[in-house]
Amino acid sequence: MHLFYTTFVLWVLSACHMTTSTCDELLSSEDAEFCKGKLKVIYPDLVVDKCMIVPQRIREKISKEWGPPQIQLPSADEEKKYTLLMVDPDAPSRQKPSRAYWRHWLLVDIKGEALQRGDVSAVELSAYTRPTPPQGTGLHRYQFLIFEQPEGQSLSLSPQENSSRGNWDPQAFVERFGLARPVASLQLLTQNHKD
Repeated sequence: MHLFYTTFVLWVLSACHMTTSTCDELLSSEDAEFCKGKLKVIYPDLVVDKCMIVPQRIREKISKEWGPPQIQLPSADEEKKYTLLMVDPDAPSRQKPSRAYWRHWLLVDIKGEALQRGDVSAVELSAYTRPTPPQGTGLHRYQFLIFEQPEGQSLSLSPQENSSRGNWDPQAFVERFGLARPVASLQLLTQNHKD
């Protein structure tokens, strides 16, 4: 019985390197429940449409090769504008997040009709930086949040926020501009490709 269990666990863990459907079972309920609103994050060889662990064979590509993903929200209102936040709440590690909410990407004034198509050409307040968890720090959550912008609101980062991407307070940003709750959220979990 013990040998069977060990073999099964090893199979499930190795399957995570090959497919995402088996990995879903390994997400904590907290990690799995983060995703809401049918948001899609589309990289060249990876479509993230639910919370997931990035397969091992993709980790180097996502951290070293691929640029910004397409972001698609089919339910976006054509007449509205949206804000996209991409953060790592686990910087530098989930156990010691002393640089929590590292800001990886911040776009504002995304037109609803463009967001429906997956075209997020918008005002970039923070240029995209790839998910690059340090070696030996385990899985990091990379969270994508879409907010509806209040009409006529002009969003910007303060000089202090512009000076560093780490220790960012996304909640303060959201409250400052009256963004309310996200209309959609998605996260992918990945770790250093050498781990």
